[in-house]
Amino acid sequence: MKASEWRLVGDEEMLKSEQDLKKELFDLRFQAATEALENPARMRQIRRDLARIQTVRRERAHGEGQEQ
Repeated sequence: MKASEWRLVGDEEMLKSEQDLKKELFDLRFQAATEALENPARMRQIRRDLARIQTVRRERAHGEGQEQ
């Protein structure tokens, strides 16, 4: 999901998505360690989504991004 799409999502839903993505990333790290990982690109995608969520949360906390 793009950052512009995350900006339209509510705080509770964003927090829930962040927690879900962190759990999924944790599980994927274990799969990678045991060499059972089927899609290594998914780890990168999750990390980027987490960064996007954290960026939007930071913008909201500092009052930025309101001019859009």
